[in-house]
Amino acid sequence: MFWLRNVRPYGGENVDLQIVDGRIGERRPASGSPVVGLDLDGQGQILVPSLVESHIHLDKTLWGQPWRPHSAGPNLKARIANERQILRELKSPIAERAGALLEQCIARGSLLLRCHVDADPELGIEHVQAMLELRQHYADLVDIEFVTFPQVGLVNRPGVEDLMREALALGVEVVGGLDPCGIDNDPIAHLTTLFELASQFDRGIDIHLHDGGELGLWQIARIVDFTERYQRQGRVMISHAFCLGMKDWSQVQPLAERLAANRISLMTTAPSDIAYPPFNELRSAGVNVCLGSDGIRDAWTPMGNGDMLERAMLLALRCGMRTDPEICAAFDAASTNGARALGRSDHGLATGQTANLLLLPTETLSEAVVSRPLARTVISRGNVVAKNGSLLHSRL
Repeated sequence: MFWLRNVRPYGGENVDLQIVDGRIGERRPASGSPVVGLDLDGQGQILVPSLVESHIHLDKTLWGQPWRPHSAGPNLKARIANERQILRELKSPIAERAGALLEQCIARGSLLLRCHVDADPELGIEHVQAMLELRQHYADLVDIEFVTFPQVGLVNRPGVEDLMREALALGVEVVGGLDPCGIDNDPIAHLTTLFELASQFDRGIDIHLHDGGELGLWQIARIVDFTERYQRQGRVMISHAFCLGMKDWSQVQPLAERLAANRISLMTTAPSDIAYPPFNELRSAGVNVCLGSDGIRDAWTPMGNGDMLERAMLLALRCGMRTDPEICAAFDAASTNGARALGRSDHGLATGQTANLLLLPTETLSEAVVSRPLARTVISRGNVVAKNGSLLHSRL
């Protein structure tokens, strides 16, 4: 047991927090007395819950590898084919590449991640096994939730469903989907397979949806239908959902109300080159919208750095959010909203919750989002694990 002294939760008044067995205990006004013994001096920094990376592909990253010029084609299918070719050519083990990026994410303050792992007959089950081993290697520092993801298609690719079943049996937590129309060309069969798997294994569902316009909106409506039919409320996420930003809000609002009623979360990367779910309007309608990086330094994009504080800034920039409350809402998308989307109730600053915390040396939380200071302290389960953007003890 020790006290985390002189910290300002969300930029408020200075307090001391008791940390007991990796959880938050008593809270008291900051005493001002000298810090002694095991107590940690927060030096008046802002205290917030740790960041949440709600959507990442660790197994595909080229992080730490020699620079590789971007070579992907102009459309989704061409990018998938390019990625498969690059992954076949790579000699470095997944643990080396994924571990390096995971340490970067932890060092920047993400202590809960949802990671999509390909279910590809050419790759076999090895990717899943390697990622499960990686999770075990870092289990005392970070929580990772896996999605078995049919990148090459589900209904139209023999062997993919069997691989997904094998992954779920090994302990993967979430059933993944991908463009039921645009990739599989059989949306009802695709969704039926996903929801049947989720019911049989009692798992969550996370569906990549890139299809735009009316076709995308139609698929979201069907996902809501299936959520109601299979009673998976609160356990479904739709990732990307560009289509929600392609139509007038008057057309999207009824669908948003259904999403909120069924507690279906949305994930966005705040993309710069395509429409995105209208964050402010969806938030007002009660829809939980969280943030993810998606691919980082991989065959899809050379961009990304694993810093969800930067992702919150990008969301605020993309949405034209300028006031402090708006910018703080962008931070929530990179933290609290992500935990809610992943069904975690122990994320926060309340007594009894896990002491996964982030200290930021700024006057306000909005300033922290805008400036993204590298001088930050990451506390995992009550232990300081990273400072100034670096993990204290690398495991590579």
